Amino acid sequence: MKVSLAQHGGLAAGINLNRPPKVIDSAALDEPNAAELKGLVAAATAVPTSAASSGKARDEMSYTITIQDQGRETVLSQSDTTMSVDFAKLLAWLRRYPKN
Repeated sequence: MKVSLAQHGGLAAGINLNRPPKVIDSAALDEPNAAELKGLVAAATAVPTSAASSGKARDEMSYTITIQDQGRETVLSQSDTTMSVDFAKLLAWLRRYPKN
């Protein structure tokens, strides 16, 4: 499974504009981290996603997490003001994990 994270908008929009998404391949992870990532992905994809942006915050960030697993691709898009708890947990894990 490969999981990528792209960030858009916010105060640092110009800085992040041309940065490639962060990509994590679970095959390159040790077993505990791979299992944790799999659980976080399962939880985040189990809940229906809301709109990518609520428009309530002027400089809110939006996030796109793309999961590629066994030939299927799932795309989750949420923002600072619309993200679910499970999406936030996956996002936090992806941000903490060192870039490959």
